[in-house]
Amino acid sequence: MQASFAERFVVVEEGEQHVVSISAGLASAGLRPWVYGNAPHVYARAFEQIRNDVCIPRLPVVLVGDGGGYEHGVLGPTEHALEDYGTLLSLPALHAYVPAFAPDLRTVVGRLSAVTHPAYLRVGVAEDPAGIPAPTYAPWRRLVVGRGWVVLVVGPLVSGIWEAVRSLDDQVRPTLWLLSELPFGSFPVEFLDDLARSRRLLVLEEHVARSGVASLVARALVEYGHAPARFAARSARGYPSGRYGSQKFHRRECGLDPASIVQFLIAEAE
Repeated sequence: MQASFAERFVVVEEGEQHVVSISAGLASAGLRPWVYGNAPHVYARAFEQIRNDVCIPRLPVVLVGDGGGYEHGVLGPTEHALEDYGTLLSLPALHAYVPAFAPDLRTVVGRLSAVTHPAYLRVGVAEDPAGIPAPTYAPWRRLVVGRGWVVLVVGPLVSGIWEAVRSLDDQVRPTLWLLSELPFGSFPVEFLDDLARSRRLLVLEEHVARSGVASLVARALVEYGHAPARFAARSARGYPSGRYGSQKFHRRECGLDPASIVQFLIAEAE
């Protein structure tokens, strides 16, 4: 990357606050800066600069956080990004992007090159499910159709769940939706139709519950008269055992792994 951008590539080392302010200055001069770093360092360490220098003047700076959720595993909580997009969405004009599959990234980067608002790109390990082609990128995507719950998943967490639920019996198999852009604005008509049929919604995200997608979705559904009869959510719960492990370990502890989701769906169908 550094070789490709030559003099346009600047390394600021352990200076996230400085690099955000520098990028704000470049954006105010008409340039299109991107800030890259480990996710918790980008959004947490430089929060004041993001708020004051980027979001209040609504400058088109793109913040790229590498390692969304528990991706950095055994490195522990200082390297985990569990409250990133919820925190940043509280700021003026900022939009968050959470691609799920490897091909998504090219499309999202193209879109971000043209935005006129502050943006946060949450990057994680691509987990494209085996034997299933990644669908064309869109903010909302329906991946599976079933007669069970409607399940809404944010970002790359969806891959293992997609593989696990698509082979379930029709009565148990959920209608699986993927969300990759926030704030989400209005709901797709197809999503509301699925919800009206099922009347049950489960929201899954590798992010803390407070300020997360589940609360945003629940509020919007109630406000617009589409509240389901049943609503459930699973999110990042921190460190229930007090131990640190791989991303898969933390997902299992939080009930976000495919086996836990399948168990929930089967139990609810009985």
